[in-house]
Amino acid sequence: MVRLRSPKVRFRDRADAGRRLAELVADVPLERPVVLALPRGGVPVAVEVAAALGAPLDVLVVRKIGARGQPELAVGAVAEDGEVVLDDLGVGGTPAAVLDEVIERERAEVRRRVEQYRGGRPLPDVRGADVVLVDDGLATGLTAEAAVRMLWERGAARVVLAVPVCARSSASRLRRHCEVVSVGEPAGFGAVGAYYDDFTQVPDAEVLRILGRGGPSAGQAPRV
Repeated sequence: MVRLRSPKVRFRDRADAGRRLAELVADVPLERPVVLALPRGGVPVAVEVAAALGAPLDVLVVRKIGARGQPELAVGAVAEDGEVVLDDLGVGGTPAAVLDEVIERERAEVRRRVEQYRGGRPLPDVRGADVVLVDDGLATGLTAEAAVRMLWERGAARVVLAVPVCARSSASRLRRHCEVVSVGEPAGFGAVGAYYDDFTQVPDAEVLRILGRGGPSAGQAPRV
């Protein structure tokens, strides 16, 4: 299921996107939801959603696997549990040894970020839970897909992927795996940052502040 508010989406920043997204997520009937953000950009969006739902907030770490020679172009993703999702067309022609090296490097980065953001503690227990997974936008959707697969493997009762803006084709593919809530799905998507006035990279310190581990965060939802 995809919920659309307007095909012409534009956000001031991630907080604005989060508040607008929260209005839609609040309409979804959820039982004691848990909100998980994909860091780093998903965290300032997710804190608004968590606050609106009165739900606990934490992070689920996933790393993009970049294309050979074009690291910003996602051809896959690896999640905390080692789950790997690959775009077969995107990785076509990449030697297996090279791909394996990249995957292992990103797995190491996932472990580093879990240690950094959660102090190494495990992901909250999502067995039987309604999980709202939040990012700041989806282009290929591969990182979100890896995270969604991990949540089903962990026993989530329901997975709702909530994003301010996403590519129409990616939302269509992801609906085969979970529910999708979106403010908009523009045609000819381009880059996520094109839909924000301010898409400044979110520093680790801000992620920690929002999660309550680096200082107070006004309006923060309780932690898991």
